Amino acid sequence: MKKILLAICLISAAIVSNAQSKIPSVDVKKIAGETFNTSLLSNDGKPMIISFWATWCKPCVQELTAISEVYEEWQKETGVKVVAISTDDSRNSARVHPFVVARNWEYEIYLDPNGDFKRALNVNNIPHTFLINGKGEVVWQHNSYTPGDEDELYELVQKLAKGESIKE
Repeated sequence: MKKILLAICLISAAIVSNAQSKIPSVDVKKIAGETFNTSLLSNDGKPMIISFWATWCKPCVQELTAISEVYEEWQKETGVKVVAISTDDSRNSARVHPFVVARNWEYEIYLDPNGDFKRALNVNNIPHTFLINGKGEVVWQHNSYTPGDEDELYELVQKLAKGESIKE
């Protein structure tokens, strides 16, 4: 009996771990200061990238800058949208807007100064990038950044845009 219960628990855990999770509902701030609920993040059935970053994080800035250089092409080909979630704390959040403007990033930028959204998605280190399918489900995630990682990310975005599934 114990073996049967153990087998059922293991199978259930495997099913749960393979399930794709939705974007959690958490309040963050827009750069202008208004509250925004993350459950409203969407891209009309097209892929979406959510990137957790901070102004002080060099790999974060490198990743978002690399994506920025090709973002317009990515959007034209796949319709992908990038959402950048700043994890700068409340003391540094006023620096985010000028920082983004200086780099000419065309992303949707939100502030998560208390780390609520970060915790809801179990982000421990930044940069942490999530790929969301057209149904609003997290289908891939990556922690850290090495030059060229954006190429792998774009290949996955292209697959999603074509309606293909990807396996993490």
